[in-house]
Order: sequence, then C-alpha cells, then structure tokens
Amino acid sequence: MPVELYLAARATAATVPITPIATDGLEAWRKIADPAQAAWSKAAGFKAKPGQVCLVPDGHGELARVLLGVETAARTGLWDFAGLPIDLPAGRYAIDAAMTPEDATRAALGWALATYRFTRYTAMPAPEAALVWPKGADQDHVRRATEAAALARDLINTPGSDLGPTALAEAAKTLATAHKAKMSVIVGDQLLKKNYPTIHAVGRGANDAPRLIDIVWGNAKHPKVTLVGKGVCFDTGGYDLKPAVGMLTMKKDMGGSAQVLALASMIMAAKLPVRLRVLVPAVMNMVSGNAFLPMDVIKTRHGTTVEVGNTDAEGRLVLCDALAEACAEKPDLIVDYATLTGAARVALGTDLPALFCNDDTLAEQFLAGGREEEDPLWRLPLHQPYKAMLKTKIADLSSTGSGGFGGAITAALFLEHFVTPGTPWAHIDLMAWNLKDEPGRPEGGEAMGVRAAFRMIRTRFGG
Repeated sequence: MPVELYLAARATAATVPITPIATDGLEAWRKIADPAQAAWSKAAGFKAKPGQVCLVPDGHGELARVLLGVETAARTGLWDFAGLPIDLPAGRYAIDAAMTPEDATRAALGWALATYRFTRYTAMPAPEAALVWPKGADQDHVRRATEAAALARDLINTPGSDLGPTALAEAAKTLATAHKAKMSVIVGDQLLKKNYPTIHAVGRGANDAPRLIDIVWGNAKHPKVTLVGKGVCFDTGGYDLKPAVGMLTMKKDMGGSAQVLALASMIMAAKLPVRLRVLVPAVMNMVSGNAFLPMDVIKTRHGTTVEVGNTDAEGRLVLCDALAEACAEKPDLIVDYATLTGAARVALGTDLPALFCNDDTLAEQFLAGGREEEDPLWRLPLHQPYKAMLKTKIADLSSTGSGGFGGAITAALFLEHFVTPGTPWAHIDLMAWNLKDEPGRPEGGEAMGVRAAFRMIRTRFGG
C-alpha cells in the first residue's frame, strides 16, 4: 500500500546540501571547501567516521551544509544516509556528490526505509527532513521496496490478539484486491475435507480457526513461481509450552507469511512476467482441550506419516502440507520463508537468514541478489546423511528427529521431503526481527531476503 517516502521531487532555494565524505578524503575536501566550513568541521571534531554527522552553519547561523561520514566514496551503501531522516532538522536536503544510478537508488531506498514508523497503537513524530530524489534513482523500485518492507514490518509488529489467522487473511485479501489477484481461503474443518491435515492439527486448538490462504496472480502461460510463508500468528509452543521469556517475540512467528506477502507485492507491482501463487498456512499454536499432542502421528497431504516430536516445532508441520500443494501444479520455482529454528540463529545470528536450496544455480542467483541489494543471506547445506536423524519407529518421519545437533539442517531436510525432486526450491529460515535500532532498521519486525528474492526472480524470469 502507498507509504510516505519523505523524498521530494525537486530542490528549492532553501535546500541544504549533504556532502558524503570518507575518512581518507576528508583532507582533500577541506582543501577545496569554503574555508569557513572547513574550519568549522575541524573545530567540531568531524573525522568523517562512518555515520558521523556535522551540521555546518553559514554566517547567519542558518544550516548551510551537512557533512556525513561514509565508509567509502567509491560506492554508496544502502544505509549510508539512513541515519539522517529522523535526526536532521526540518527542511529539504540534497546529496552533493556524483552518483551512479545504482548509488542513487541505494541512497534513496535507505532514506525511505529509515522513515518507517509503526503507529497503530500510539502516535509517533513524523520525520521532518525530506531528501530530493538523487538523479538517476530508480524511483519505482524504491517505492516498491519501501512499501513491501512497510507491509512486512506492520504485519509482524501487530500483536497476536489483533493479527490472528482471520486478520492475516484479511491483510492478504487487501493485497490481492489491490493487484486484481484471485484469492481463496480454506477454513477450519474444511482443511480436513480438502486434505490439509497438518495445518488443521496445529491450529485446531485455537478459537481463531486455522486456514490456508491461496493467492493467484498473473498470466497462466508465464513461468510458475510459488511462494510459501509460515503463518503462525502466535506460538505458545503448544503442550511443549515455551517459557515466558520465549513468548515475548512470538507475535513474529508469522514472519514468513509477512515476507511472502511483501515479496508478492513487489512482484505484482513490477508486473514481472510470472504466474505467481502465494500459499500461507495461517494458525495459532495454542494449548487447549483439543490441541495436538507430543508423539501424535499425523498423515500429511503428501501421504507421509509424521510423528510429532515436539509441539513447539509446529512451523514445519504447517509448511509441509502447503509445500505438497505447491508441488502439485509443477511450478518452475518454489520459495518458502519461515521463522523456523533457533538453530539457524545460533549459527548465523539474527541479521543473516539461512538459505537452503536444492539447486546450485538458483542458490547463487539468490545470494547474488542479496549482495546486489545489500539484503544478505548465507547458504547452509542440505546434508543428506542428517536425514537419518528424522527416523522414528512408528511413522515415516519424525518432525524433529533425535540428536539435538544441526537443527536448522534437519528442519530443512524435513521440508525437502515434501518437495517433488527436480523442482527448484529455496527455503529461508529467518529471524524477521531487529533486536535493536540501527540506521534504517528500527527495532521490531523486519523484511529479510525479500529484495534479494525479487532480484533473483527478475534475473531468472526477466522483467
């Protein structure tokens, strides 16, 4: 949906220049700068360290220039200007530096992402600084990416009491309607009649009934791209109950669904030449008299029987039915996103999503997209010998397996079982949350790997 970018069409007489300077270029700038401004920067202790800001006045005490320390003058980083929108005084600003179109796009996007505010429950001051669009910036891409990030952040930041399966389906409907996409929803016991038993099992203990959200958009003759997102709107852990501290961020357990809706918004807005499908199994994992139990055995849509090793490993269960459905129409690409394992966070930290992929070309395209968009992922292996850990004596698979090691890998191997061999598939295990404020990345829900995926899909299928 449209968001305020705080980017202005043109400069005015009052526009203040922003001069980015790397540490190794500071003395060279001082030699050619206005002597008073150079002297002020030295007196103010400006050393052009990355992120350091110096406000330079004119002879009347008005703001004449903003000096900004950057990592390097050779390439503008996505977050170089992201610390400015909420810190600069009210006014209009323009970057005073030669920039490539790619640099201009990154600068504008970083600025726009930094202006995000979550205001559903409390008022927050709006940024008062606006940046003049840098010359050559891809304005359409900046708008698409900013709107996608805002959608993901808003959904993840909303508490479970206000964003259960029903509300998540309504948000998906709003997106589908905006882009003239078709959408259907299978709700409650209809999941059993339509053969989605694991989605039903995980969500049946909640008052807000489980459902499968299904969006279809695009020309049926185009390559088929299917996105699958984990939509656990709140995760108590079920009967394997989480401790209180473990539940504090569990409103974000639908972060996978937020990513695929955000990515879908970018794909549809850009009108990429693909036939897009989005599948979101939306549930609440609650404790109740009819909630599923540890050691239950469930026959999945795929036909595989699964023993529930732990009710707090519910994400892979709702995803396995959705992946089986995704494969039924033989798509050219499947990408799933899920806040799936703590093991991935232990391995890679909270900022770096784990990428698992059954196709080396696809994996490299994904990683390249992440590098180009400064939206990084890190590939982890689908190490097949670890699938032995998923053996159990009374079912085809255990949902969790044994051993306690390689948890992100065994979870990915579990999901791979439900993907038809030969179907290009990528699985992203992510945090979907910023633990603290960083320039352009406020604490709270976050879009991760979305711009990378958009770049990969555009590279792979054109547009």
